[in-house]
Amino acid sequence: MTSTPSGIPGTADDSAELLPIASGARTRAALRTLIRPDRGRALLGLGVLVGATAVGLLVQPLLGRIVDIVADGRPADALTLPVVLLLVVAAVQGVTTTLGLTQVARLGETVLARLREQFVERALQLPADRLERAGAGDLTARVTGDVARVAEAVRSALPEMARSVLAIVLTLGAMALLDVRFLLAALLAVPVQALTARWYVRRAVTVYADQRVANGAQQQQLLETIGGAVTVRGHRLEEQHTEKSARRSRKAVELTMRSVHLVLGFYARLHIAEYIGLAAVLVTGFFLVRDGSVSIGTATAAALYFHSLFGPVNAALVLLDDAQSAAAGLARMVGVTDIEESAVQLPHQRTEAGAAVTVDAVSHAYGPGRTVLHEVSLTLRAGEHVALVGTSGAGKSTLARLVAGVQQPTGGTVSVAQSAPGPAGPSVVLVTQEVHVFTGTLAEDLRLARPDATDADLRTALATVHALEWAEALPEGLATVVGEGGHRLDPARAQQLALARLVLADPPVAVLDEATAEAGSAGARTLERSAEAALAGRTALVVAHRLTQAVAADRIVVLEAGRVVESGSHDELRTADGPYATLWRAWSGSRAAPHL
Repeated sequence: MTSTPSGIPGTADDSAELLPIASGARTRAALRTLIRPDRGRALLGLGVLVGATAVGLLVQPLLGRIVDIVADGRPADALTLPVVLLLVVAAVQGVTTTLGLTQVARLGETVLARLREQFVERALQLPADRLERAGAGDLTARVTGDVARVAEAVRSALPEMARSVLAIVLTLGAMALLDVRFLLAALLAVPVQALTARWYVRRAVTVYADQRVANGAQQQQLLETIGGAVTVRGHRLEEQHTEKSARRSRKAVELTMRSVHLVLGFYARLHIAEYIGLAAVLVTGFFLVRDGSVSIGTATAAALYFHSLFGPVNAALVLLDDAQSAAAGLARMVGVTDIEESAVQLPHQRTEAGAAVTVDAVSHAYGPGRTVLHEVSLTLRAGEHVALVGTSGAGKSTLARLVAGVQQPTGGTVSVAQSAPGPAGPSVVLVTQEVHVFTGTLAEDLRLARPDATDADLRTALATVHALEWAEALPEGLATVVGEGGHRLDPARAQQLALARLVLADPPVAVLDEATAEAGSAGARTLERSAEAALAGRTALVVAHRLTQAVAADRIVVLEAGRVVESGSHDELRTADGPYATLWRAWSGSRAAPHL
């Protein structure tokens, strides 16, 4: 496989081209689009919560009524009705609040699931070189930390925020009904709360966005260091990588501490606002009762109303912490889902007559000064098997990935014919030397290529690649659990499984990138037979790990330093005494003297 800059330990730096982050306006627009299909549920949940909150506001007047009854020295029987009403209010409010929060929670989970599906779908379609420029840590942080933060906000912050805002608005309205002067007194706390919210939000947006980026950079460094541990030790880069990890960890910790100090200052200002507002309401109540404008019970109800605002106001403002963090994560997720289709899809343009794949003046670079292909042109006729050969670093794997659509060329075009023998299957399927066995039963692993495949289809595919015998010999046959924690498959069998998935997907074009390299000498011939059977009837581009694969190909294309230097059959190139003949002699061990 051709190495890329991001795969070389020690080359990571802070200038990585991170995946995009959506603007605030774009994030809000995306959120509205996600909610639109469930507007009915949103309105229902909001309506039920309004009713629940309105019913709950009867508690304070009823308590005020009890205070007036006691203050007036009335009989104890007079307390029966308000006490019974309190119990009824509690029951009704509990039921309606549960129903309302359930609707809001379902709405949030539905929207989150829709967003996750879009995010995963787009992330899986991103070209490999785009991910390599961003670094695996950036996408990993979004898939893990950002998704978790948004999910947590949806499950807890969203329902609580909805209830708190409704409680604040309706409680202030109830205070105005008691006496507008109570409302005016309560509003003295608003300037402090508003300034607190503004102070917090202006700082929190930057802090949390920087914190997510820092966490992504930290994960990227750890992934590169651990993934390339052998190379790091071999080149004695331990201290360099330790320092980079420590530096990025310190940055993440520094931003975390900044967020902690921000939250502490936020709470301190909220307590000041509560003191100002409650003192104002109590003083107002004192003067109104003394003047006979309101009863003691009414003043008590007003004070209880304001005191009941402590929870909702604090919750709403404190939830700004979760909201800002979730908003930063949401913007990073929307940034990925908004990547243009042209950046994630292989362009299937019209090919010339009879051609399955046309590569036209294609160049590719992994970065400035790292060009690996130089204006390569190549045509694969329908049903033709073409082998790519060349020394390590010649650009074979890069060209294979471009044809498969895993990466996009930096210059030129790759065109793939639209016709496919399989029902709505993919146009191109890539099988690499990297062995992938997914956790689940063997049948489930195979059905990843074609979900509607029957057991008979699975057995036919396995038989095609000469794997049915060992598959049926597994403890539970096709129902045997493989992958992590399951039955272990050796590299050769795992690669046969990948070739069986290729047969099930049934693409018109198949790309094999050293797909028999993991078999070892003992299983090489078996795996080559499996690959040959899987490619039957298809157009194929094969990166030849062993030159025996090249011998069997219809045509051999030799790459050297990113350029096509030879093309022809095995016999033609061997007698031409060019680069291929040199490779053949070196590989076969028959180093004949060159013709003079």
